[in-house]
Amino acid sequence: MTDLTRIPAATIAAETSLGDANRAMILRGVRLLLVTDSRQQVMGVISVADLLGESPVRTAQERGTRVGELTVDSVMTPLERTEAVELGEVMRADVGHVLATLKRSGRQHALVLERCEGGRGLIRGIFSASQIARQLGEPQPVSTEIARNFAEIEAAISA
Repeated sequence: MTDLTRIPAATIAAETSLGDANRAMILRGVRLLLVTDSRQQVMGVISVADLLGESPVRTAQERGTRVGELTVDSVMTPLERTEAVELGEVMRADVGHVLATLKRSGRQHALVLERCEGGRGLIRGIFSASQIARQLGEPQPVSTEIARNFAEIEAAISA
């Protein structure tokens, strides 16, 4: 797990262009960014699959605009739809459990939440299938993302 109490979270502003988000991922060497609003509150996440899949094309068509004019908040996954596990569960789990959770969700990443006073969740860390594979000396997973349409299948094949 990338422990966000030790390593700063890779974040991006919601109003950032998709091209700039892609460049930010490349520069930081990550495949997921936490999306923040103007108050630096996390609104959701954006992954490389969100950037390269069908979502930008579909959203641009729906809005009657070009993909290059879209911003991160238009294709991100909102926080409430993001796979997350409780820190307490993680402390009792082994790597196989984490990988099974990622595979079951069809995602490359899962957030780790720590409950604070009042039951509010704090994002404490992030699991990444590729990071786990690297640390285990295993081949990098091609993707655990579930393609939902032909454009996403094509993007996965050409990646």
